Amino acid sequence: MGLFVFLPLVLPLTAWPMARLAEQRLHPRTATRLLTGVAAVMAVCSTVCLALVMVVGTAQLPGNPLPDGWSDPEVRAAVPYDEVVGKAAIPALCAVVAASARMLWRHGRVRRGAHRALAGLPGTSVAVLPDDVPYAYALPGGRRDRVVVTTGLLGCLRPAERRALFAHERAHLAARHHRFLLAVRLAAIANPFLRPLRTSVTYTAERWADEEAARAVGSRRTVARAIGRAALVSRGTPVATLAGLAAPGPVPRRVAALLGPAPAVRDWPSAFASVGLAAWAAAAGTAVSAMSSANSAVTMFLILRAATPL
Repeated sequence: MGLFVFLPLVLPLTAWPMARLAEQRLHPRTATRLLTGVAAVMAVCSTVCLALVMVVGTAQLPGNPLPDGWSDPEVRAAVPYDEVVGKAAIPALCAVVAASARMLWRHGRVRRGAHRALAGLPGTSVAVLPDDVPYAYALPGGRRDRVVVTTGLLGCLRPAERRALFAHERAHLAARHHRFLLAVRLAAIANPFLRPLRTSVTYTAERWADEEAARAVGSRRTVARAIGRAALVSRGTPVATLAGLAAPGPVPRRVAALLGPAPAVRDWPSAFASVGLAAWAAAAGTAVSAMSSANSAVTMFLILRAATPL
């Protein structure tokens, strides 16, 4: 394996140029799917890398429950600097697992709490809460997906803007944006180098919902006004969200994008454009990361199998 075992830890850097360009040049739907896929694969590969290095580090600890053959020189030689990196990988992987579990627990707790709060309301697709605090969010799961909005926010919007608001939140539910956002949050926990992709997906998911709302109401300007007005009246509102689903993102950029021409629908960017080159570079980095982690896993398996007595 050699130094190649460490490649998945640093290859997420190849996706940084694509994250920014995808926000600006790609259709939000394409950008969200592309960035989420890259982040998920790279996060899995970097976690496999940590696990492989941890095996070597654990084998060096006195009193470990592993077979004695796992601390043989052949095993230690599979990973460079096994004494330092191997032992450092143990707390690193434990921290990743603990942070991921904590985030999933909090995400589930917020969802369960939101569903319990709506238990006494009619089982319609839209739940209007008698609350003067202006906010709205899309709540997936339960008996059915629901759009939750307060009277405080509805009172600040005009009828056309209300339709845009409902179309926006329904777009979140229809496209299952909470899954994309949850995936990139877990990826950013697994590898901090993936945090720019998490930020980009949070923005592109909102832009995706904006474009779907504009198509539903037939006016991009109406959606832009609804976003701007909702952002102004709900500024500073402390509302718990589901995996960042209701986060407004950079409102001025979203409004400016809606006031401009609609983005072109394209499944994959052209290789002759800057965003295409960045996408291919990120795809190459993802492929190398996957091959490196797979090769390291197979190599480590064969070494440990040979070192373990039957």
